[in-house]
Amino acid sequence: MAGIKSLEELKRLKEEALAKRQARTTTGGIQITVGMGTCGIAAGAREAMKAILAVTEEEGLSDIIVRQTGCIGLCEWEPIVEVEIGDQPKVTYGKVTPERARQIMKEHVIGGKEIPEFKIPA
Repeated sequence: MAGIKSLEELKRLKEEALAKRQARTTTGGIQITVGMGTCGIAAGAREAMKAILAVTEEEGLSDIIVRQTGCIGLCEWEPIVEVEIGDQPKVTYGKVTPERARQIMKEHVIGGKEIPEFKIPA
């Protein structure tokens, strides 16, 4: 990143960072978290993340926060995707391929129907 050359540029960067922070802390929206620890990446988490972002863009979804986290601790279930919609309980999906990621986005995130066969058993 190039150095900041003016006070106006610094203020602009600050406002952008605050807007991103506010979006992350807003409740009632939809948050999707992809486990991107070493084991998740090795199992295909990048491809799952790309599929999620592609559906978000294709469908014009603007009220969704897609983020990544480190190791979730369930290596045998990687790639792992967590879906949080409003105040509903978090749903954790395991062994998420790009195809499954697209299906999760269309059926659960957009359609509101969980996919029990993809969920990690409690």
